[in-house]
Amino acid sequence: MLVYIIVGILLFGLLIAVHEGGHFLTAKLLGVQVNEFAIGMGPALVSFQRGETQYSLRAFPIGGYCAMEGEDEENDNPRSFSNKSPWRKLIILAAGSVMNFIAGFVLVAILFGTAGSYVVPVVRDFMDGFSCAGAEGLQAGDRIVSVNGHRIFVYSDLSTQLSTATGETMDLVVERNGEKVVLDDLPLQPQDYTVDGQTVKMYGIYFDVEEVTFPGLMKQSWNTCWYFARAVWSGLVMLVSGQVGLDDMSGPVGIVSYLGEAGSQGGSIVAGLENVCYIIALIAVNLAIMNLLPIPALDGGRIFLLLVGELWFLLSGRKLNPKYEAWLHGIFFALLILLMVVVTFSDIWKLVK
Repeated sequence: MLVYIIVGILLFGLLIAVHEGGHFLTAKLLGVQVNEFAIGMGPALVSFQRGETQYSLRAFPIGGYCAMEGEDEENDNPRSFSNKSPWRKLIILAAGSVMNFIAGFVLVAILFGTAGSYVVPVVRDFMDGFSCAGAEGLQAGDRIVSVNGHRIFVYSDLSTQLSTATGETMDLVVERNGEKVVLDDLPLQPQDYTVDGQTVKMYGIYFDVEEVTFPGLMKQSWNTCWYFARAVWSGLVMLVSGQVGLDDMSGPVGIVSYLGEAGSQGGSIVAGLENVCYIIALIAVNLAIMNLLPIPALDGGRIFLLLVGELWFLLSGRKLNPKYEAWLHGIFFALLILLMVVVTFSDIWKLVK
């Protein structure tokens, strides 16, 4: 388990480096002075100066930053962030999330590519006793397009919809011989099957496996990343609506613990590492989306206030005072740190219990 935890921490640190690297590279390319590029938070373990930029590796792998000249204040430096055009600021602020999404995509592509094949939501056959096959039900060769109105792009979409469906029937849309066929009120329910001498609940459907081709790999990886994005969005909706609470959230401690458990369940070192990498890919997409939320102190909050400021300038001819924006970011940053501390203590308490 320890090896998976170490690998998980290293990969998580790499995601932070990729995110901050996106800000750093675009800032340099667009002529903004970068004063410090840091991976991690807290006291510096390693620090050195090269040119105008100080580079540092810090003690706690829970974040990082790319400190740009004039990021929170106006000054006369022509290379100040505050003196750049709105489109340059927008590119720099969005670059971190874009790089995280790309990292997730690349990691998923590597996982599918090395596996050589992947399961697709196309019916191949049925187990003995399956009750929903035939002219009025599913047929071999059907590609499942939607379940209860939810689009199915990859097998993970299908698995999620089947596991969360309620009621005794489901509404399916399948693609059959090039045409869409609607299967309403299909009594698709898990049944008891005997596997290796044990009785388990299964739907009794075998799904196709596709061999990897480059176009197919790109499509599968892209759709899987968007599956991650939909899962993150669904989690946010559940959090806002009160369906889940703080006890269901995980911070760095909980994530590392989960990575260790997922790796241990792989059955072999290779399979365990694949499990860890798959979760890291999900986290990469998660970071991309969370950082674009319009919350002050996050990249999305800075983008939102940038757009509001430009709109205000167009309407009134005046700029927003950057001092107040800096205060707002500072307050929300403190609140986010407080939330992280609370979630971390919750993670530790759950581990102790």
